[in-house]
Amino acid sequence: MIIGIPKEIREAENRVAISTDVVKQMVKAGHSVKITSDAGYNAGQLNENLKLAGAEIVNDNADVFSSCDVIVQVNPPDTSQIELMREGTILLSYLYAYTQPELVKALLKKKITSFSMDAVPRISRAQSMDALSSQANLAGYKAVLLGANALGKIFPLLMTAAGSIKPAKVLIFGAGVAGLQAIATAKRLGAIVECTDVRPETKEQVESLGGKFLAVKDEDGVKTEGGYAKEVSAEYLAKQKALVSKHVAEADLVITTALVMGKKAPILVSADMVRSMKPGSVIVDMAVESGGNCELSEKGKTVIKEGVTIIGETNIPSLLAVNASELYAKNIWALLSHLATKDGFKWEMEEEVTKGSLITKDGELVHAFTKGLISI
Repeated sequence: MIIGIPKEIREAENRVAISTDVVKQMVKAGHSVKITSDAGYNAGQLNENLKLAGAEIVNDNADVFSSCDVIVQVNPPDTSQIELMREGTILLSYLYAYTQPELVKALLKKKITSFSMDAVPRISRAQSMDALSSQANLAGYKAVLLGANALGKIFPLLMTAAGSIKPAKVLIFGAGVAGLQAIATAKRLGAIVECTDVRPETKEQVESLGGKFLAVKDEDGVKTEGGYAKEVSAEYLAKQKALVSKHVAEADLVITTALVMGKKAPILVSADMVRSMKPGSVIVDMAVESGGNCELSEKGKTVIKEGVTIIGETNIPSLLAVNASELYAKNIWALLSHLATKDGFKWEMEEEVTKGSLITKDGELVHAFTKGLISI
């Protein structure tokens, strides 16, 4: 097959869906690879190295979209890019299809078969394909550094001739992949770390990394699916708010990571809680693109409100584009290798990974979860 990698067009996107190592693997497996010139420049994947690995470098995205059997990219294509694709082209990228009915309509109209990287099932044998986890891992690390950089104090306990400096207190909402990496990073930097999560089963993981787990006693309001929060009752959220309010007020840095699949991110840090924080404290809202966990955060902006710096960076993995691209490319290749051989796709429609990640095929919306949330 001819596999195409276009240059990303999203503003401030530095990642690319390919690496020299993955190009070599694709070529060795019998595929041809076309890449838009300078598509990987911001991620350290230079044209000359990709060409030496076996890729063909073309002048523009239009060439890639119109001439390739399979398109792999990071972000969803826009409608103009979909129009350039040949009918029957196969697309692998993030789609978040359940939030983008117009994108789904465009894919159906052009009969594009699409697999969504954000829909890959969170099962053991699909870990190598799990782009959400690979990118969240990096984002959790970077979120701590963003917070540390904005904070006017150091993280560790420091004994000096002029006196002692108390360690910083870091509070993390959510013990998923991003939250656990944030705990580990903050602990390595010397902070006192606390974490709260709606899933009681994460307590052991938090404590194994040296964090203190803040638990709501009543667990009746918690529902999880595949280890990820699906729904939390209003009563549970009220109890969680009462539990963490005191800890938010004492924290120097708060990092929020809580997402609910298919819904707006829950508000966990209210305006009143922000007002209770010490002047100079910092909040990093990692859920800002999905509506935000902090009531006062602003998408794509760093703002100071009530004396607190609130960071609303929407694409943290892009700030670590070299590592993020390398890992994403491996995720893409793992999924593509699972779905297809050099002769084409296997179309094992009842196989768990295929069924979970396939969104559209032959002009039909086939993904059950997406069908339940949007009307086409």
